[in-house]
Amino acid sequence: PNTEAALRAAMASPHRMPGHAARDGARHPVETLKFFGLEPTMTVLEYGPGAGWYTELLAPTLAARGKLIVTSTDPQGPPEARPTLYAERLDLFLKKSPEVYGKVERALFDPSAPELDLDGEVDLALVIRGMQGWVRDDSVDRWLQAIHRALKPGGTLGIVQHRAAADADPKESATRGYLPQAWVIEQVEAQGFKLAAKSEINANPKDTRDHEGGVWALPPTLRNGDKDREKYLAIGESDRMTLRFTKVAK
Repeated sequence: PNTEAALRAAMASPHRMPGHAARDGARHPVETLKFFGLEPTMTVLEYGPGAGWYTELLAPTLAARGKLIVTSTDPQGPPEARPTLYAERLDLFLKKSPEVYGKVERALFDPSAPELDLDGEVDLALVIRGMQGWVRDDSVDRWLQAIHRALKPGGTLGIVQHRAAADADPKESATRGYLPQAWVIEQVEAQGFKLAAKSEINANPKDTRDHEGGVWALPPTLRNGDKDREKYLAIGESDRMTLRFTKVAK
C-alpha cells in the first residue's frame, strides 16, 4: 500500500542473500529510501548494484507499478576484464530469482566512456557508496552528466557516500573509499543539480576513517581478516553522508 510497507515486506522476505539482512540496522534502508522520496510507482535507476543489497529491496517494491533499472557493463565483454566479471555476477544474481528480478532492466555502459540511453526517463537515481570509484577513474563529471540526462525535469539524485574528513584531498581519500562532503556537493551542483536536503541517517561518529585497508577494513568486508577484527566490528559500518539533490536546468 505504501513505500514503507513494501520495503519492510522485502526486508523480511527469504529471497534475500545470506547475511544481507544483518546489514539492515547499519544501513537504514527504509529511512534512507523514504528520505530520497522513493514511491512504488517510480522509475528508479540504481548505479552500481554490486552484490545486490539494495536491488533485492528495490526490485519487489517497484515490480507491480514502477520500474527498476540497474547499470551494468557487458557480461559478454573481454573475459579477462574486471568489468566483465562484475557484469557476469549481476547477470547470475538477477537470473537466480526470476519471480523477483524478472522485470529489472539493465542499462549497459562502456566503462571507458559512460553513457546511458535513458534521456528523461528516470524519477529517482541512486548512487550508493559508489562515487569514490568515479574519482579513481576520473569520471565524476561524465557520470553526473549521464545521470542528469537520464532524470526527468525535477527528478531526484540520491547519494550515500563514505564521508572523509572535511579537509581531505578527494583524490587521496578516494583510494580509501571516502570523500569529503562539501566537495561532493560542489561537484554534483556543478553538473546541474541543487542540494535539496542532507541527512545524518547513516552517520557513524565511531568511524575514524584512518583504517589500514581503507573503508574496506570495516564490516561487512573486513579486509584485514582477523587483524583488529573486534575493533572494526565495534566501529561498525562507515560514517556516510546522505544527500538528496534535485535536477535543475544546466
